[in-house]
Amino acid sequence: MAFWLWCLLFTIHSFYCWWIIGYGGAKWVGGWKSFFLVDWIALDWNAEQIRMYVLIIWLASLIYFILGVIKPELRLF
Repeated sequence: MAFWLWCLLFTIHSFYCWWIIGYGGAKWVGGWKSFFLVDWIALDWNAEQIRMYVLIIWLASLIYFILGVIKPELRLF
C-alpha cells in the first residue's frame, strides 16, 4: 500500500510542477500567492525565477522518488 501512496504523491507533485513550468502556472502563482504555493523565498520572484526554482525542486524530487522506489527504507513515511 505504501508503494502506491508513494507513486500517487509523486504523480500529484509532478502534475503541479508541470503546470507551473509549462502551462502558465508561474505567472498565476507570482506575487503573494507564491508564498503559499511555491515557497516563502519566492515572494518577490518573477515567473522565470519561479519556473527555475520549481524545475530544480522537481528534479531533486525525481531523484528522491527513484531512490525511494529502489530502497523503500529511504522514504520518510
